[in-house]
Amino acid sequence: MKKFILLLHEDVQVLEQMSPQEMQDLVQAHMAWTNDLAAKGHLIAGDGLDPNGKQILGQEAAVKDGPYMETKEMIGGYYLLQGDNLDQIVEIAKACPCHLHGGVTEVRAIMNY
Repeated sequence: MKKFILLLHEDVQVLEQMSPQEMQDLVQAHMAWTNDLAAKGHLIAGDGLDPNGKQILGQEAAVKDGPYMETKEMIGGYYLLQGDNLDQIVEIAKACPCHLHGGVTEVRAIMNY
């Protein structure tokens, strides 16, 4: 089986406006989806990402706070999945709960060197 990463791009403003119940419902939807992926043999790993981090830029390896806070979008989490091909994983990704509030999933194959 091939490996794929789903990067969850989420709108910071939308997340900040969610009520505690809406946020809890979203977390529960992710947990249910994760359990389904695991039961079907597609899940390798997945987690949410802390919004704070650092970026290391260029040959000088300059360290900068990141991700860029002036953007309204952030990568809020990821899923590492396995499947037969990109088309199969794209179909699976269509059910990702991040889409419930306007999020975007980016699907990328893991290169096998």
